Amino acid sequence: MRTVYLDHAATTPAHPKVVEAMMPYFTGKFGNPSNLHDMGREAKNAVEEARARTAALINAKPEEVFFTSSGTESNNFAVKGLAQANSQKGNHIIVSHVEHFSVLHPVKTLEKAGFMVTQIAPDKQGLIDPADVAKAITKETILVSIMHANNEIGTLQPIEEIGKITREKSVLFHTDAVASVGWVPVDVKALGVDALSLSGHQFYGPKGAAALFVRKGVRIKPQIEGGVQEDGRRGGTENVPALVGLGKAAELAQAEIHNRMSYLTPLRDKLLAGLNSRISDMIMNGHPTRRLPHNINVSFLFVEGESMLLFLNMEGIYVSSGSACTSRSLKSSHVLSCIGTDAAAANGTLLLTIGMGISSEDVDYVLDKLPPIVQRLREMSPLYEDMIKNRR
Repeated sequence: MRTVYLDHAATTPAHPKVVEAMMPYFTGKFGNPSNLHDMGREAKNAVEEARARTAALINAKPEEVFFTSSGTESNNFAVKGLAQANSQKGNHIIVSHVEHFSVLHPVKTLEKAGFMVTQIAPDKQGLIDPADVAKAITKETILVSIMHANNEIGTLQPIEEIGKITREKSVLFHTDAVASVGWVPVDVKALGVDALSLSGHQFYGPKGAAALFVRKGVRIKPQIEGGVQEDGRRGGTENVPALVGLGKAAELAQAEIHNRMSYLTPLRDKLLAGLNSRISDMIMNGHPTRRLPHNINVSFLFVEGESMLLFLNMEGIYVSSGSACTSRSLKSSHVLSCIGTDAAAANGTLLLTIGMGISSEDVDYVLDKLPPIVQRLREMSPLYEDMIKNRR
């Protein structure tokens, strides 16, 4: 049976060159970067090389990159750290309704501590209007956090336009780019952001290695206190093998980014066109063109996403019925709710994310297997039966 992994938004396999780069730092080169002896310096040099490679991927300076354990930690570090360090200037934070929970939950915590929070609604395609951000900014606003690309529906936000507004208003601007780094070009200078989150396992690096870019001169309060690692911004012994892997993944992404986009976009379009031609009553979620090159988020009416997922799993096709962080909660996606998708359609949603290991033949296999699964499940649905009667 063919195996087709279409869940790259949840995680990606580590690139063989990433694994190769990591291996020596588990055994022979196992030193602690904080030690002054030769083995410590060897590990420290490896970490700094990884920092330089990660910085190069997003056009930052190495000293502006701080390593963390995950995208979630990076987002928490950015939102809490920036707000707390700059609270003397004001207490107002602006985010969008469609942010990842690792942004939405920290702002709720800050709200309980006395901060004021404004959440901006997207349009039906998931886009945030920069004009809405401008209108929401007050004299008390100290931080805006709008994600670069949505991890569920793939919509790419107008970050550069928002960045111009925040610079004019002297407001700090953070973007969660976990879903986009490694898939589309990301340039912190062009975007005009003060902080940016990324995570290695999202673009063929290892789990447990991520980073937060903080523009030089921007104050941020540490969230993990202890030692003086990461220039005093984050305590804790560095995960040297994982950071080496992140650095290698960043180097590969920088070299391959345009090839990845040109390879993935036609496959995405082929899969979406095939689904459109073979399955009726299907809705594509997110912006039709301003979207990640490997993302397809579709809702099938009169069928449940979990059922489709399980039947596809039996055929060796691995997808998601929502974001990996919420797919076990049995709750409708807050992102789909925010763009106006009704609950029934949201419950019939699949997220298909393509990767570099996927072939045109794999897409053909999915197009062969998924339509009959949808039809079989619909034939078991009384709602679908009623709909067919009403159309006759």
